[in-house]
Amino acid sequence: MNTLSTKETVAIGLMTFALFLGAGNLIFPPAMGQAAGENVWFSTLGFLITGVGLPLLAIMAIARAGGNLQNLSTRVHPLFGVIFTLTMYLAIGPFFGIPRTGTVAYEIGAVPFLSPSVVTSSLPLFLFTVIFFSLTFWLALNPAKLVDRVGKLLTPILLVVITILAVKGIVTPLGPIEGVAPEYETAPFFKGFLDGYLTMDTIAALVFGIVIVSRITERGVTDPKTITAITFKAGVIAGTGLALVYLALAYLGASSVSTLGMLDNGGAILSGTADELFGLLGTVLLAVVITVACLTTSVGLVSACGEYFNKLVPNVSYTVIIAILSLFSLVMANMGLAQLISFSLPVLIAIYPIAIVLIILSFLHKFFHGIPQVYGGALIGAGLISIVDGLNATPIQIDLINSLFSYIPLYTEGVGWFLPAILGAVIGYLYGTSKLEKK
Repeated sequence: MNTLSTKETVAIGLMTFALFLGAGNLIFPPAMGQAAGENVWFSTLGFLITGVGLPLLAIMAIARAGGNLQNLSTRVHPLFGVIFTLTMYLAIGPFFGIPRTGTVAYEIGAVPFLSPSVVTSSLPLFLFTVIFFSLTFWLALNPAKLVDRVGKLLTPILLVVITILAVKGIVTPLGPIEGVAPEYETAPFFKGFLDGYLTMDTIAALVFGIVIVSRITERGVTDPKTITAITFKAGVIAGTGLALVYLALAYLGASSVSTLGMLDNGGAILSGTADELFGLLGTVLLAVVITVACLTTSVGLVSACGEYFNKLVPNVSYTVIIAILSLFSLVMANMGLAQLISFSLPVLIAIYPIAIVLIILSFLHKFFHGIPQVYGGALIGAGLISIVDGLNATPIQIDLINSLFSYIPLYTEGVGWFLPAILGAVIGYLYGTSKLEKK
């Protein structure tokens, strides 16, 4: 078969949408909306670039590289290929992605039904996550059928629930959009751009791109250009769905402040909004659907990471690996959602620009003849700045370096890595071509 029918392409697109519609997609847009207030649409525009545009490019980059992240990252250097791929799996897996599914499920599926005195205790979160990750482990032993069936059933239901919430929230808003948090006053677009990192969708696209490519090749499509074209169409379908979800949730968050007050995470905002708009029924429905969605995402991530680490360390069985992943994720989840987000933010700020530069260069690969030094120079340029940006998101502050870097365009907005990456690529190209000429 040379291509897919429209129906099959749409099916791939909906599957891609289901892969991305996880915990982070639901909690960060309402949190951004609350904080951005009157600047919500500028922030949302930036958010859509990193939360929708870049994941779409990442999927296509993986398709063009033969469906494998390590194939793509090895273009820099074989050692970088191993380290970068491992880092991406750790980030989307046991360090941030998997634990977050448990904490979001707790925030939306359990907290609304607990008394304030009980919520302040660490015991409910611990008991909830023990059950959640025990189920994750059990289901990840044979995940394919369950995730596929639940995903097909659950994604439409989740979309319907969000649509009902959004329509009700627009027709009868909880309150006016007003106020702006200090961090969204001067450069709301760039703050929204950085907020999009938290979804981890670009990293997820790099890790799960092989799943999408595999679904296409299983249907008999083998031509690389056709695979890339179908991947693009599927990505557009998924991206359109995600963009509509983000716009709706950002608005719900922005219009909720006068009624709910400023809350510390998007899970609490979403459940509070459902309660205000639809009462107990809305809260229960949202709790059930999102808890099962988070469980399905958790199973998918644990099984994907389990298969990767099993190939990396074949002497350790898949069962033992997913048991370790589930236990480690349980420990991380008990930091709590707000603390987990704070912990993950510096790391994501540090590694996201490296992923972005790698994706962009993959589309320019033929123009610079695949010279490895171009990749190396650009990644060094971006990495030097992004690592400092990551440190700045922690209590560690390097004042001397910050004062020097402040002269770099866009540094204060958090995207100072952009021009150094370009400069590094140019230097790498000149160095690489000079080496080729000497040969």
